[in-house]
Amino acid sequence: MANYTKVSVAADARTEMHDQLGLTGAEASVNNLPAGAGVPFVHYHKKNEEIYVILSGKGKAVIDGETVELKAGDWLRIAPAARRQFSAAEDEAISYICIQVRENSLEEYTAEDAVIEQ
Repeated sequence: MANYTKVSVAADARTEMHDQLGLTGAEASVNNLPAGAGVPFVHYHKKNEEIYVILSGKGKAVIDGETVELKAGDWLRIAPAARRQFSAAEDEAISYICIQVRENSLEEYTAEDAVIEQ
């Protein structure tokens, strides 16, 4: 059995990657909102911080009542307790990836977690 999983994602409104990739330490979703559309609810998390990567378009996030403008190339980290809601701009769609990981769980990263074979 391979030590990797590869899938292709369509341009659906939302694709959750947990089941598709067999994720065990994170959740990721691919999100596409058409111009003028928004996520119809405010939410927060008990344990997971979220990292948003804006792939294309523009829009906004309202985080604890503060409006944060978003555009392609932006990265955004949101603490678990922050109330958040996302929407596309009135005149432009937005596509983004959301990655959820348990806050304060990162112990090693990049070179510290790598084993270099020679």
